[in-house]
Amino acid sequence: MPELKLGRLPDRTPVKLAITVTPDLHQLLQEYAALYAAVYGREEAITELVPAMLAAFLESDRSFLRARSVGK
Repeated sequence: MPELKLGRLPDRTPVKLAITVTPDLHQLLQEYAALYAAVYGREEAITELVPAMLAAFLESDRSFLRARSVGK
């Protein structure tokens, strides 16, 4: 079999998580979604924003990234 420059793609099957948040956090998420719509001119559901928010948080946590790289 030929060797391709592009490696095999990782598993991209979405994983569904169900979470419960406090009323205060829910309010903040609604406010964030409203601000997002005002800034970008496009409404997005909170359920669409939260995964991106979590990814951005994890990608910006230097201690987490450092610990993760040590563990590999």
